[in-house]
Amino acid sequence: MEAVAPLARWFHFMAGIMWVGLLYYFNFVQMAALKSAAADGSAAAINRHVVPRALAWFRWASVATWLTGAALLGGSFTAALGFQPGHRAIGIGAWLGTIMLVNVWALLWPAQKVALGLVKASEAQRSAARRRAFIVSRLNLVLSFPLLFFMGAAGHGASYF
Repeated sequence: MEAVAPLARWFHFMAGIMWVGLLYYFNFVQMAALKSAAADGSAAAINRHVVPRALAWFRWASVATWLTGAALLGGSFTAALGFQPGHRAIGIGAWLGTIMLVNVWALLWPAQKVALGLVKASEAQRSAARRRAFIVSRLNLVLSFPLLFFMGAAGHGASYF
């Protein structure tokens, strides 16, 4: 039983790197690359072979990160989510992670399925879905900065919380 917390922490850390790393990849690398790829006609190959695989890792890394984070909080889960004294920093981080997880599964993934043509839709619906996916992805990008701050602050003596 003593090995559970260190393993959960390691898996939380690794899944979080995967999730946030892919978030940064999508926002800082892939979007610009797809514009260039559209110009030379190679975007379809990226959208067919790379994007679905990266999105699968992205979605499931979000779940793994959240579940291992909840496991690490253990009995402090409700104290953190309720911003109880001594749990405020991790609580803010946990709420940001929860919002980001919900964004991934309830807003981003449905829009991405339409945008990528995995779901039958008109061109107008695909265009609207691309815009929605862009906005939600950028929102998660913005939320990731305070998320990382509060997760780090919680583990490194954030006495001001």
